[in-house]
Amino acid sequence: MHNKTIVITGASSGIGAAAAAALARRGARVVLLARREDELERIAQSIRAQGGAALAFPVDLASEDALNACVEKILAQIPQVDVLINNAGRSIRRAISDSLDRPHDFQRTMDLNYLAAVRLSLKFLPGMLERNAGQIINVSSQSTQLPMPRFAAYVASKSALEGFSRSLAAEMAGSGIAITIVNFPLVRTPMSSATKLYRKLPMLSAEQAADWLVRAVEKRPARISTRMGRAMALSTATLPGIAAQLNGRLMNYAARRLAK
Repeated sequence: MHNKTIVITGASSGIGAAAAAALARRGARVVLLARREDELERIAQSIRAQGGAALAFPVDLASEDALNACVEKILAQIPQVDVLINNAGRSIRRAISDSLDRPHDFQRTMDLNYLAAVRLSLKFLPGMLERNAGQIINVSSQSTQLPMPRFAAYVASKSALEGFSRSLAAEMAGSGIAITIVNFPLVRTPMSSATKLYRKLPMLSAEQAADWLVRAVEKRPARISTRMGRAMALSTATLPGIAAQLNGRLMNYAARRLAK
């Protein structure tokens, strides 16, 4: 990936920051996007201090106007973007029964997890189509592969992103542009740490998750997932009712046990 330009969203911490560092070590020029300007610049400076190439563009990706202005700045400095990694995301853990008066939870989750990724893809696709080369990597979750209680807003946004990705992959067939979905299991990041239940469960480290994204760039697969995730997706596809009932009861039981 020497001299490839890779745009990474959510790059100020967690998976995005670790992936930016890992990709830069392999010779890529990384373009970092996130809201927190100070943290973003700290990551960029760390990469440059180790001999890597990094540019920081602070932006609120949930704002369409801010996103459009940011992309204009990027393309004015870097005409060619080889890889887009849509990694930025937010998660809300709340039962639907407790969300009846909170439709804004679904809206703001969709704005960042789905619409921001779609808008960025549409902005960088013209250059990729012109060159008949490029890749879009959309970070999803293992939670889309099995019915997951209390995360309806998050799972819905990631499921929408996967649907977009599959349609885009079909349209890009033969174009030289690869579309990759990455279904991460639990990863120990500031976002996952907000859920107390998850703190007691085994997780990937941010660095291990970053290795998945490096592999996605190197191998350009249609999907990266775990064996468990693939088995979960198969059970959901073949026995949707049973899968929902069993996983709902299992998750509720686990929550009660781990809360003790």
